[in-house]
Amino acid sequence: MSNEIMSDIRRDHILNLLKDGKRIDGRGSGEFRKIEVVTNCIESADGSARVKIGKTEVIAGVKIIPGTPFPDTPNLGVLTTGAELIPMAHPSFESGPPGEDAIELARVVDRGIRESGMVDAEALCITPGEEVWMCFVDIYALDHDGNLFDASNLAAVCALRTAVIPGEQYGKGENRPLPITCTPVSVTEAKVGNTLIVDPNFDEEQISTARLTVTTDDNGNFRAMQKGGMGSITLDELSLCLDRAVEKGAEIRKIIG
Repeated sequence: MSNEIMSDIRRDHILNLLKDGKRIDGRGSGEFRKIEVVTNCIESADGSARVKIGKTEVIAGVKIIPGTPFPDTPNLGVLTTGAELIPMAHPSFESGPPGEDAIELARVVDRGIRESGMVDAEALCITPGEEVWMCFVDIYALDHDGNLFDASNLAAVCALRTAVIPGEQYGKGENRPLPITCTPVSVTEAKVGNTLIVDPNFDEEQISTARLTVTTDDNGNFRAMQKGGMGSITLDELSLCLDRAVEKGAEIRKIIG
């Protein structure tokens, strides 16, 4: 009973602050929390990165092995993204097979990377129709305080940018960097009350009615978009989200270098 009362009090507090253009952590509606990135943090991976956005922390590892291409794309390498929300990251996460939230998270990250053409799939071909490099990206949430989408996107992207194809290990020539063409960055906004806020924390996410994640490439082109939640987003709100995705995407690229 007391938890429900506290939840109502906190909800009203957040909504009242937003009406005055404020947030519970002092940020403006269009501000990200502090972003920290550490790369090459998993020795056994071919590429890795750990990302913190505020208190939200995600780690991603890349493994690259030779394999058989898909029949309909005989000259293209394979890219697969998976995500796991481990119990240590938040009390609401349970052990076992990936749930709907983990599947959606992986798909949103994968779509942004794939549709931007971040990895040159043709350059991953070893022998057309017979053998290609297969790139597996595994994402693990370590601490969840909101906006796992952008933290996971950054972790996966930074891990891929550091990845090295292990040619020597498999007798496929020399080791070489994974062929990267651009740096796709996602920006997620949540609609809380009548206000759109960038990089929602956990409490803000819990009372939001809609969510929009927009991924852009280095030139500010829109490459992927995913809406969540039952609430609606107006055309004017969509325009604001798109503008912020371009602006914040450029700022984040400067941070990660």
